[in-house]
Amino acid sequence: MRTFLTRVLAIVVTVVSCSSIAQTPSPRLGIVIMHGKGGSPTRHVSDLASSLEGKGYLIANLEMPWSGRRNYDVNVSAAEKEVESALDTLRSKGAQKLFVAGHSQGGVFAIYLGTKQSIDGIIAIAPGGNVGNSTFREKLGDSVELARKLIAEGKGDEKTRFSDYEGAKGIYPILTTPSLYLSWFEPDGAMNQTAALKNMNPRVPILFIAPTGDYPGLRNLKNQLFSLLPKNPLSKLYEPNSSHLDAPSASRDEIMRWATEVGGRTNPELPGTPASARP
Repeated sequence: MRTFLTRVLAIVVTVVSCSSIAQTPSPRLGIVIMHGKGGSPTRHVSDLASSLEGKGYLIANLEMPWSGRRNYDVNVSAAEKEVESALDTLRSKGAQKLFVAGHSQGGVFAIYLGTKQSIDGIIAIAPGGNVGNSTFREKLGDSVELARKLIAEGKGDEKTRFSDYEGAKGIYPILTTPSLYLSWFEPDGAMNQTAALKNMNPRVPILFIAPTGDYPGLRNLKNQLFSLLPKNPLSKLYEPNSSHLDAPSASRDEIMRWATEVGGRTNPELPGTPASARP
């Protein structure tokens, strides 16, 4: 009887140990998370952020310039520096591998950062807000032209009412300067998702999350957009059974699994090796 109990106890200890190893990221992973257009860190990405933090990931859940409160208060370059600062903070806390994740418009900006930043992976959750597509050019063309005109007239820093667009919300007004507006809405600029995908650093893998219940315009383009990425064996198209807004929460387990897999790659000769593993 004692031998039987000893064996059972050994099995339980082994199972618990394996479970702990599977749930605790090693090496230490840091993830910057960015919300969607008009959102905030406390809305659709908050559950994802708290879940990852609870599993031992180092998290920076940022409020970005496209939040409902900030209303495009800085340009793209300044927003890049906000993310860089968050990455530096995660490094100082012990993060050895670094990822940038974004939901909706945050996903498009995350892809853009994948063309510039030396990071270990990008997590684009239902990315949307491609200012270079025909819909945005049609809906916001007049505002873009107005911004260009005012800048040419030397009025680039004067607050002006412009238009923004979101598929579920339609066209709505925002108040910012022409220079800031054009920084974000220039059709061939940073938020041109097609260009960003093509220009992704081929050594930076991406988890491209396309929920099955996403907005039709995004759902119909998922395969086409994913195909634009440079080939990387660690990049993946993941399709959770969720809506656009619920995609961050629905993807949390896959995000943990994928980030842990990517973070564990340490051979600099292998394609898709994380940036922090390379000299």
